[in-house]
Amino acid sequence: MQECNSRSTVQDYGSIPTETCVSADGASRLLQLADLAQELEAEAVAQEARELAQRVAEGRFYVACVGQFKRGKSTLLNALVGYEVVPTGFVPVTAVPTVIRFGNALHARVRMRDGLWRDIAMSDLKQYVTEELNPENKKAVEGAEVFVPSPLLSSGMCFVDTPGLGSVFTGNTATTRAFIPHIDTALVVVGADPPIAGEELALVETVGKQVQDLILVINKSDRTSDPERAAAAKFTRDILEKRLHRPMSEVFEVSAVERMEKRGPLRDWEKLLASLRHLVDDSGRTLVRAACDRGLQRLSEQLLAVINEDRDALQRPIEESERRIGLMKETISEAERSMHELKFLFMAEQHRISDLFGDRHKQFFNSAWTEAEAEFAGELPSIPLGFGPHFRRLAMHLAQEISRRKVMPWLKPEQEEGERQYRAVAARFVEMGNNFLKKLADADLSELTRMPHALDPEKGFRVRSSFIFEDFIGTAQPPSPLRWLADVFLPLVGARKVITNEAREFLRHLLEVNSACTKRCSQSH
Repeated sequence: MQECNSRSTVQDYGSIPTETCVSADGASRLLQLADLAQELEAEAVAQEARELAQRVAEGRFYVACVGQFKRGKSTLLNALVGYEVVPTGFVPVTAVPTVIRFGNALHARVRMRDGLWRDIAMSDLKQYVTEELNPENKKAVEGAEVFVPSPLLSSGMCFVDTPGLGSVFTGNTATTRAFIPHIDTALVVVGADPPIAGEELALVETVGKQVQDLILVINKSDRTSDPERAAAAKFTRDILEKRLHRPMSEVFEVSAVERMEKRGPLRDWEKLLASLRHLVDDSGRTLVRAACDRGLQRLSEQLLAVINEDRDALQRPIEESERRIGLMKETISEAERSMHELKFLFMAEQHRISDLFGDRHKQFFNSAWTEAEAEFAGELPSIPLGFGPHFRRLAMHLAQEISRRKVMPWLKPEQEEGERQYRAVAARFVEMGNNFLKKLADADLSELTRMPHALDPEKGFRVRSSFIFEDFIGTAQPPSPLRWLADVFLPLVGARKVITNEAREFLRHLLEVNSACTKRCSQSH
C-alpha cells in the first residue's frame, strides 16, 4: 500500500495530513483530521472530514449533474438509474443537492441542521428538496440521499442532482456553487437554445479546473432538429475546449423523457451508458483518491485558519477581541447590503442591455424583412419551372442565401456594440467591487487576508468578457413524405404557389431567428 509521507506542521498543535493516499490510508488520515478538529471545537470541519472518510473508505465518488435550470437534469438522472426517484416538473424544481447512491431497496433520508440523518418515505422527498415545498431551502436541509438498486451505481458511482443555475431563485445558484468542492466529475447537461449560457459556462469552467472528466449531454433531443443539435454540440465543445485548454469528449444527444417512457429512438443513450460504465471501470479509484486529496487539502486549510484565529485570540486583550468581533459583524452586514444592492443593479443592467438589443433587433428586422421580401420576389422567377420537390429545394436555398446576405453584415457591428456595452458594465462593477475590497482591507481583519486585493475587468471575472453570436442557423428541413407527394402531384401552378409561400415564411423565420440569437457569455464575478 502506498504511504503518505508529506505532512503540514502547524505550530505546536500537531500535524495535519495533506497528501495523496489510497482509500484505507486516506480514510484513516481524514479521521485523524476529524479528531484534531474535534479537539479544537471545529465541529463543521470534523463532521465533513468524517463524512468524506466514510465515502473514501466505501469507494464512492460523486458525478454531479449540472446545468441551467429546466435542462431536464432530474429527469435524466431518473432515466439513468431506471427509477423515478428525484422530483421533476415544469418550473425550477431542485432546491437541495440530492445524492443518488446504490442501495438494495428504494430508500431516502435527509439531514437537517442538527447534523442527524432522518429516514423518510420516498414520496416525502419532495417536501425537503423541491423549490415549491422548500423554497430556497427555508427548512435548512443540509443533505439528502436516495438509495436505489441500480446496477449502474453498484460499483461506487453516485449521482448528484443539483439546483439549476440562472433561475429567479438566486439561492439555488449559490447552493450549487457551494457544492463544487465535493464534485469528482460532472455530467454537464446543455440544450440547443441556448447551447450553454454564461452562468453555466462559468460553473463548468470552475469544475473543469478541479476535475478531469466532463461528460457532455444535450437533453431533450426530441424537441430539436438535427442541424440545431449539431450546431449546439459544436458550439459547446468549441467554447469549453477554448476555456479549459484541453479536448472535450463526444457530446451525447439523448431524450430522457423518451427513455423514461420507453419510446422513441435510442439516439446516443447506449453510448452515454457505456461512457459512465467506462468511467467506473477505468477511473473510479482515481476519482476517489482525488476526492481524498482535495478534501484533505481543503479541510486542512480550514482547520489551519481556525488554529491561527484561536492563537491570535489568545494573544489579544479581551477588549481588542470584542472590537474585532464588532468590526467583523459590521463588515459582514455591509457586505450583505452591498451584495443585495449589486444584485438589483446587475439585474437592471441586464434588462437595460436586453431592451437595447431588443430594440435594435426590431429595427433591423423590420428594415431587412422589407428588403429581403422584395429581393425574394425579384429573384424567384429566375428559378426554372419543373419537378415540384426540385423547385422547393431551390426556393428554400434562395431564402437561405438572401437571409445570409442580410444578417451576416449586420452581425459584426452588433457584436462590437455588445462587447462595448458589456465592458462598460464590467468596468462599473469592478470599480464598485474594488471600493468594497478597499473597505475590507482598511478593516485590518486577519480573517480577510485571503480576500483578493483588487479586481480588474478580466482577472476579476470567472469568464473572460466577450459577446458571442451563435452560428448562423440556415438549414432547411426536408419536407415530410406527405408534403413531398403533394409537391409531385399538385398541379404545377398550385404547387409553385404553396412552395413560394412556404419559402417566404422560411425566409422570414431565418431573418428573425438569426438576428435574435445573441448570447451573453460573461456575467458572474
